[in-house]
Amino acid sequence: MKSLYEQVYESLKQEIIAAKYKPGDRVPSEKELSDSFQVSRITSKKALEKLMNEGYVYRQRGKGTFVSESTSEGGRRTDKPLFGLIVTTFDDSFGSGLIAAIERAADERCLFILKCSLGDPKREERIVKELLDYGVDGLIVFPAQAEHYSSEILRMVVDEFPLVLIDRSFKGVAATSVSTANEEAAKTGIDYLFELGHEQIGVLAPDNFETTTIEDRLDGIVEAFAEKQVVVSRDLWCSTLKSTLPTPLGSKEADIESIKTHLKEHPQITALFALEYNIAVLAKTAVEQLGLSVPEDISVLCFDSPPWNELEWNVTHLKQQEAELGTLAVERLLNMYYDETGFEKDRLSAELVIGATTANVKVKHPSS
Repeated sequence: MKSLYEQVYESLKQEIIAAKYKPGDRVPSEKELSDSFQVSRITSKKALEKLMNEGYVYRQRGKGTFVSESTSEGGRRTDKPLFGLIVTTFDDSFGSGLIAAIERAADERCLFILKCSLGDPKREERIVKELLDYGVDGLIVFPAQAEHYSSEILRMVVDEFPLVLIDRSFKGVAATSVSTANEEAAKTGIDYLFELGHEQIGVLAPDNFETTTIEDRLDGIVEAFAEKQVVVSRDLWCSTLKSTLPTPLGSKEADIESIKTHLKEHPQITALFALEYNIAVLAKTAVEQLGLSVPEDISVLCFDSPPWNELEWNVTHLKQQEAELGTLAVERLLNMYYDETGFEKDRLSAELVIGATTANVKVKHPSS
C-alpha cells in the first residue's frame, strides 16, 4: 500500500495531467490538501515537494504553488531547497567548525536558516514549529535531550520528512543521524590513560546529561574498564557541574569549588576525564587552586578543544571530525529531500590528540 504522501501526490498529479489545473494555475496549499485528504501538513508538504522535484509544479514563496509550463530538465526543481539548522549553542571547542562545514557543503545547492535552542526542549519545539510553518524543506537538528522529542519531530520521522539529527540520536526512533562514535572515542581516551599507568580516574560530566552523546561516552568509559578487568569506581565521578550547560544553571566559581571538593574527598585520583572541553578548563583551575599542577600531579583529558596556538593551553583531547560531520549531514539531508535514501545512521571516529596535560602516573598522589 502506498504511503499517505504518495496517495496525495498521485491524486494531484493526475488532476494536473487531466488539465484540471492548467499551466500557471495555483494548486491547493499544504493546509488545503491537509484538510481535504485529512492528513498532516508534513504529509501534504512532502506530496507537493515530490511534484516540484518532478517538475509538475513550482513554488513562489509567499504566493503559493503553481503548475509548471513543462517538466524541468532532469525531473528536478530548479530553485534551491531551504532548510532549517537548529543548534543548542555556539562553542569554539565544538560546534562553530561544524556549522562552518554545513555552510560550505550547502554552497550553491541549498540555503539554511540558523536558530539556537539554548538546550531548552520547549524552545526547541517552538523553533521547529516556526520553521515548519515558514515552509522549510527539511531540518538538521542538534536535539536538546535524548529522552525528549516533540510531537512535531516524531511526526516528521513518521511522515519521512527530511530530517537529520546531528551529534545526537533519539532512543526508539528511527531517525537519520550523524554523530561521533562517542563510545569508541571514550574507550580510546581511557585506554590512553591506562597506558600512562592511571587507574584511579575521575570523570567530570555536566549536571544534565540527558543526551545520547554523554550517555555513550559514559558507557565507553565503563566498557574500557571492563576490558582491562579493572573495577570502575563511580564514586570518582562528578556530575554536578552546571556552568557549562547551553543555558548555565550555576556559576563557574561554584563548579570549580565542586571539583576541588571532589578531589579532596578522593585524593587517590591521578587523572580527570572531562567529557567536555569547558569542563576541562574548570578542572585545570581547580587543580591549580589546590596547589597541584597539571599534568605532574593530575592529568587532564577531554573531548574537543579550540584550535591550538603557542599562547593557549594545549589539552590532550579527543578531536571530533567537525568538517566531516557537517558535510555528511548536508549530504544526508539532500539525499532525503530528493528521495534518494531512507534512514541512515552514521558514526565517525574521533582522533586522540596528545597535548601537554597528560603524563605518566606518579606512585602516590601528593595530597593523599
